[in-house]
Amino acid sequence: MGDGESGQPRYKRVLLKLSGEALMGDRSFGVDPAVIQRIAAEVEEIAAAGVEVGLVIGGGNIFRGVSLAASGMHRATADKMGMMATVMNALSMQDALEQQRLKARVMSALQMHEVCEDYIRRRAIRHLEKGRVVIFAAGTGNPFFTTDSAASLRAIEIDADIVIKATKVDGVYSDDPVSNPAAERYAHLTYDDVLARRLNVMDATAIVLCRDHNLPLRVFNINKPGALMRVVQGEDEGTLVERGEAA
Repeated sequence: MGDGESGQPRYKRVLLKLSGEALMGDRSFGVDPAVIQRIAAEVEEIAAAGVEVGLVIGGGNIFRGVSLAASGMHRATADKMGMMATVMNALSMQDALEQQRLKARVMSALQMHEVCEDYIRRRAIRHLEKGRVVIFAAGTGNPFFTTDSAASLRAIEIDADIVIKATKVDGVYSDDPVSNPAAERYAHLTYDDVLARRLNVMDATAIVLCRDHNLPLRVFNINKPGALMRVVQGEDEGTLVERGEAA
């Protein structure tokens, strides 16, 4: 499959996890068209290089079920509302990708036949094999599970080579680098490091899923131009989480 030195993709199939907040840009709510178009252009770039791309997008820019549950709403109801927010983001991303002349399919864990397909594993893999970007919406379809867990689950189901988590900072730090300039950035961590140190990478369920299926995870800055391409080429971008000894 090539490597970073040759400029060829190291990974054939990837699962890119985006937070809903990543789509907001400088806004306090919703989707910034300039941001989503920029992300779509970067996805088009790696797809043109031959990488099969699955996407999971959160819904925090529209609705956060956890916040409403804390105010008294039943968590199951709040989480279902959050799942529908992820569908709205998925449709926005589908439109942005199609403007880049990419074929894209939204597959939802909740049935919404008028706007998207049901998630069916074999059909999703067929879409990927045909070069279509598949956007997995509505999380796992179950309350109490985050879209991080959905990303790990879908990546395992479609036999992705890696989960790529897009953030606003260039990797995983020992502390919040915004409030603590002395925070250390880790180039390499093990799954157990992340769990033991309670690092803010993905929730514990998502990390355990990756660990138990030996699925590597790369955390990088989505706002850094060209970073996504460098990740799929296997370059040392952001933080890599995998089995083995930490660097």
